[in-house]
Amino acid sequence: MSGLKMPDFQRFLRPIHGFPDATTFPGLLTLLLPCIALAVLLSTAFRPHMKFIWHCFFRPLGQDNQKANLDKFYRGQAEVYDTTRSVLLRGRYTMLSMSAAHLHELRAASPQKRLVWIDIGGGTGYNIELMDKHFPISSFDAVYLIDLCDSLLDVARRRFAKKGWKNVHVLCQDASEFTLPEWSELGIDPKGSVSFVTMSYSLSMIPSYYTVLDRVEHVLSSQDGLLGVVDFYTAGKQGSLHEKTIGGLSKECGWLSRWFWQIWFDFDHVHLGPARRSYLEYKFGTVKSYNGRNKFFLPFIVRIPYYIWLGRPRSCDITRFCHAFEVDGGNTIGNCSPSAAVKAQETDVVPPLDISDSGAEAVKEVPPTTSVVAVKANVINITPPLSSFHYQVKKPWRLPYYEQPVHKEFRTFIYSFTWEDPFEDMKVLDLTSDDSMLVITSAGDNALHYAIAANPKRIHCVDMNPCQGHLLELKLAAIQSLPYSDFFQMFGQGSHPGFRTLLDSRISPHISSSAYQFWRFNDEAFSSSFYMHGYSGLALRLAKIIFTLAGVTKDVEALCDCDTLEEQSRIWREKLRPVLLNPVVVAFLRSPMFCWNALGVPLNQRRMILEEGTFYDYVKNTLDPLAERYLFKTGSYFYLLTLLGHYTPSSCPLYLTPSGFEALKKNDGLAMDSFRLHTDSIVNVLRGLSKWSLTRTLVMDHLDWFAPGATDVDEEVQELHRVTAPAGLVFWRSASKEPWYNRVFEKAGFKVTPVAIRHGSEAIDMVNMYVILSPKNVSPDVFCHRYRSFWKAERL
Repeated sequence: MSGLKMPDFQRFLRPIHGFPDATTFPGLLTLLLPCIALAVLLSTAFRPHMKFIWHCFFRPLGQDNQKANLDKFYRGQAEVYDTTRSVLLRGRYTMLSMSAAHLHELRAASPQKRLVWIDIGGGTGYNIELMDKHFPISSFDAVYLIDLCDSLLDVARRRFAKKGWKNVHVLCQDASEFTLPEWSELGIDPKGSVSFVTMSYSLSMIPSYYTVLDRVEHVLSSQDGLLGVVDFYTAGKQGSLHEKTIGGLSKECGWLSRWFWQIWFDFDHVHLGPARRSYLEYKFGTVKSYNGRNKFFLPFIVRIPYYIWLGRPRSCDITRFCHAFEVDGGNTIGNCSPSAAVKAQETDVVPPLDISDSGAEAVKEVPPTTSVVAVKANVINITPPLSSFHYQVKKPWRLPYYEQPVHKEFRTFIYSFTWEDPFEDMKVLDLTSDDSMLVITSAGDNALHYAIAANPKRIHCVDMNPCQGHLLELKLAAIQSLPYSDFFQMFGQGSHPGFRTLLDSRISPHISSSAYQFWRFNDEAFSSSFYMHGYSGLALRLAKIIFTLAGVTKDVEALCDCDTLEEQSRIWREKLRPVLLNPVVVAFLRSPMFCWNALGVPLNQRRMILEEGTFYDYVKNTLDPLAERYLFKTGSYFYLLTLLGHYTPSSCPLYLTPSGFEALKKNDGLAMDSFRLHTDSIVNVLRGLSKWSLTRTLVMDHLDWFAPGATDVDEEVQELHRVTAPAGLVFWRSASKEPWYNRVFEKAGFKVTPVAIRHGSEAIDMVNMYVILSPKNVSPDVFCHRYRSFWKAERL
């Protein structure tokens, strides 16, 4: 041990060259001052959050009454409440933005009616100040903030005094017993006297929530009243049928999330059980519902469920929506599933509950299937509300549907644009304003074209994929609510940086709850190129990658900017044809997975293509004629889109032109009133339609999807024969020159004739339609995409 030296601790105390000497007072002061300044800075910046953590997680609440608990909980953090809740209480801005948009629409019929807003549990008045950005507070005749916590209300009083708002009143009252001074001072009857009520993260904190919601329902105007709620929640894994009809996308909570958040918030007397939301959705008709996750802290781990909900009193007038649902859609109230084979008998229906002399009013909303003999005046309705479709504030476009397992198979839309050429359709449809037609929804481009060109009295759009309905619904709503510049930016250029804002503040009143949820979850679709999304977007992205790897991106742009067919044809032959007809590319295109996921070609249709030639010949015969006959720059917008990823003002569908847009938008969207969007199979929709109710039907290539001899085709064709009026027409396209199901139509009582058949490399319209139409009248044709024939069946 004698050879070992003790450590020289003194060397650690020696001054480091260029660093203050801590052994002297000036040096020590130089070191301490920055540390003190940093500590002060941190304490100032994090003081609000430290207060929040102390009062929320450590300070005990005790078992006092509700008012005492609230005062104890918020007294020490009232001044920092808004600072600390900005990221925790998500959805408030969205709820107010959507509420303002819906209020504008609801009040359009009676803009002079008194406008009163009650914000229950509004605390510091943050929501009222925030609402001023969406709906000026000066527009309200009176605004009442009701809360039970004095410390928070003091903050609100100072806030409103600073703003100078004389029409905003702060009331310290129990929400279950709230009373507005104007009811006694102005002699106003409380029933139906309020236009707007909001509850922002307060419903989960109110013990007597039944009483509060009953009271809100009593004072809310039945015709133009609106209730907006945003709050935390938990829910089970299986939603009820009613939840499915009001749009329950992503509502389910896993067992860990469900129990953890209920227990966690229960420490602060915040109740996240499903009972509150269930009663809310029972007491009122749902207009909009959105289920989100707050990821403000550790996004991949901490995900607090919250919801945004808008609703109306169930006593509001739903006559036109019932008519659209029952008559136009062939459904019955409360039943959104396919019609039963055997109708319920009178004895199978449960009669309404008679509660004798309870004093309850007779409920107007008794389903027509209810059989009641000598119903007394005092009846309480124990049935759940109708679907969110019935309580919409604008157009009855989208018919409701129960979410079925088959719907979940579609993660997004397959087609972001429509391949079939509506100009060619119009030449053979002989469509007039007296016609009623059924078409496959797809992206909705062709249906919009028919509405512009002929304005038929009814257009049934059918698609099993809910996302295709969401897409067409968004287009209808955007036309109704946006100027042309914003609309073309979305669907022409394919991107709009302000889409999310437009969705909440302009579009939301015009779309269904399900469609709103879908586009809220997919709002990034318009952040870059919309047409690169969906299954068809896979094909466009692949083309872009191939062009980049081959170094022909500039040639693609030049091809789409050619002024002559000669120049366009030369670029095609010399630059792009060798790339797209490369054996490797063709082999990739013919793979079953790519055919379905990117091109939307099912296995049966792919088999039809291969039965009549090789895939190489099919691609060659499809693409070669196009560059020589149709100028992409000014006409063939289908292929311009696939090459560039967007449309241009000179090459786009009719609905994207200023004249087409105006034709749909004028007279408050009168031309779009004909639309009814079904989320179901064609045969189920046909079952609900009355005899001879259709004069024109276009099923695209839908029947190619069935295997030869499928009995489902027999049933569908029989239903088509029943609903098609005499001399009515049914049209379809096929990848086969002579599809097998033509014989099924003939057997059912139709006369089948070809409209056009493509042979070899000839474009379909230049072969079978040449004798009818001169070349100058032939518009750019999309049959060349994947179809070899176009057929017509006339009902005898």
